[in-house]
Amino acid sequence: MARQQVKIDSIPVGPLGIIALESSKKIGQKVNNYITEWRNDRVMDDSSEVSIEGYRKDSYLVESQCPRFGTGEAKGIIRSSVRGDDIYILLDVTNYSITYTVSGHLNHMSPDDHFQDLKRIIAAMAGKARRITVIMPFLYESRQHKRSARESLDCAMALQELMNMGVESVITFDAHDPRVQNAIPLKTFETIRPTYQFIKALLRNVPDLTLDADHLMLISPDEGAMDRAVYFANVLGVDMGMFYKRRDYTVIENGKNPIVAHEFLGTNVDGKDCIVVDDMISSGDSMLDVARELKKRNAKRIFVCSTFGLFTNGLKRFDEAYKEGLIYRIITTNLIYQTDELLSRPYYISADMSKYIAILIDTLNHDQSISELLDPTDRIRKILKKYKKA
Repeated sequence: MARQQVKIDSIPVGPLGIIALESSKKIGQKVNNYITEWRNDRVMDDSSEVSIEGYRKDSYLVESQCPRFGTGEAKGIIRSSVRGDDIYILLDVTNYSITYTVSGHLNHMSPDDHFQDLKRIIAAMAGKARRITVIMPFLYESRQHKRSARESLDCAMALQELMNMGVESVITFDAHDPRVQNAIPLKTFETIRPTYQFIKALLRNVPDLTLDADHLMLISPDEGAMDRAVYFANVLGVDMGMFYKRRDYTVIENGKNPIVAHEFLGTNVDGKDCIVVDDMISSGDSMLDVARELKKRNAKRIFVCSTFGLFTNGLKRFDEAYKEGLIYRIITTNLIYQTDELLSRPYYISADMSKYIAILIDTLNHDQSISELLDPTDRIRKILKKYKKA
């Protein structure tokens, strides 16, 4: 979305402050660069904006740190005043590249560590910020969103804890189950799917993609991803198919019931390009199984679109799948940590979300509605129209 499409006709809620925790420094800097450029241009276009103190800055980033003691304990520090500021905190709870030592032993940051650091930074504000919005792309503990036995409800507890600390809003992306927002019904909870960014990345990097029902099909890898695939298929005007996992519920392996087979429901995929869409690639087992099943049915090229590329078991199996011709391209976002190894892969495409986050922050800081930003249908139609004319 171009800057000109964001109509700003109100004054900010308060001076803007962006706190990009160590886990999100890279994307935080990109977001800051966009907003700095837009606001400088806006001031030049409209001299009345100059009267708003602190509206135009060289940087909106607020320096913060969470240093650790030798025991592994930590504290949150903010290096400048945030009194009266409208604060946006960015963090990536999956960024395992950050390390610290405990009694001389090297530890990698876990999601629990990142969440604790978030609370430390909120506590360091001591209630002085005017408003706090947490932008947490991968929602902490979102895979533990419901109780099926005597289990903890970690995600719901975390959300309630943040609200009790004074957080006004939580913005996340492709929450595993959006119904977790029921834990905080009186607060703002937004979950956003990067469908527009996926389509844009596909069209820019795969110029020979034919967008019609005879050449393309959307695939849901399981019943949980159905609504994502239905929306994706509808905006592209193509058919959709679905796999469902048949499990052996008499056996438990690594804490879960093993998948016996992937059953397919849908029309013929023979000779068609297939886009498999899901919220995350974890180990990749299910995604590669789906790719094999599609190839057995004579699918042409297989594209994988996933909001979060975790790749918890490494890239070796994906490298092999690419060489075998199972996978043609994999698209994930830069919302979470990406290794240099991943970015160097010939089959990998990164969907940049920094500009979109910058637009959200800029709009919310002016206390304007983000409803149009949450629904990408019009933007998708425009880019498809432009692509078909080319």
